[in-house]
Amino acid sequence: MSKHSFGNKVVDFYSSLQMDEKLPAGIGVMNPYRDAPTMKCVQAFYTKYFSDAGKRVFVFGINPGRLGAGATGVAFTDPVALRELCGIDNAMGDKRELSSRFVYDMIAAWGGMEAFYHKFYITSLSPLGFIKDDKNYNYYDDKKLQQAVEPFVVRTIRQQLELGAIRSSAICLGTGKNFSYFEKLNAKHDFFDAIIPLEHPRYIMQYKLRTMDEYVSKYVRVLRESALALG
Repeated sequence: MSKHSFGNKVVDFYSSLQMDEKLPAGIGVMNPYRDAPTMKCVQAFYTKYFSDAGKRVFVFGINPGRLGAGATGVAFTDPVALRELCGIDNAMGDKRELSSRFVYDMIAAWGGMEAFYHKFYITSLSPLGFIKDDKNYNYYDDKKLQQAVEPFVVRTIRQQLELGAIRSSAICLGTGKNFSYFEKLNAKHDFFDAIIPLEHPRYIMQYKLRTMDEYVSKYVRVLRESALALG
């Protein structure tokens, strides 16, 4: 993989990723990128799917969870998806994450991993996750946490834009608090011309499972429209 490739720049970003901001008491940070086996998987994934230098449409989630990127280091990708669908062996267990299941069903409907990741880069507003009382915690679950991590969020978005972002629009996963926060940040910092919200995968899997196929179709339609900017 060329040192100038999108994937190499992603690996460099994650390998140096850390949060120095002081968080409210009782809230911890998940940083899987300090773990050598995880970084090996991260490098394998981005070498496989991002070896070119082309730009991507950026897709932003909330923050990683323990069973997805908090384990594998790859956004919305649990160990099973990483192993069985992406072909990257790992010993991280067999637990599935709801969001990962939806995302990989959607990617299959799009046309498969190679075609999808050639056009899209998935990350999160906070690329590191949070834990409170041994459970996943979202950055917006606590106003003090949200305020504390905002410099980290802004800094890491700016760093990731340099990977090769299409600036005409970004996709936001979550139509509520995540979208509201992202819109305010974007208005202040002018990251993208537009933020396009889609229902969060976990919400779909937890509350709209019977109509999941409709959401998959909606995702594919919206993402295809966004990808037109790539030419």
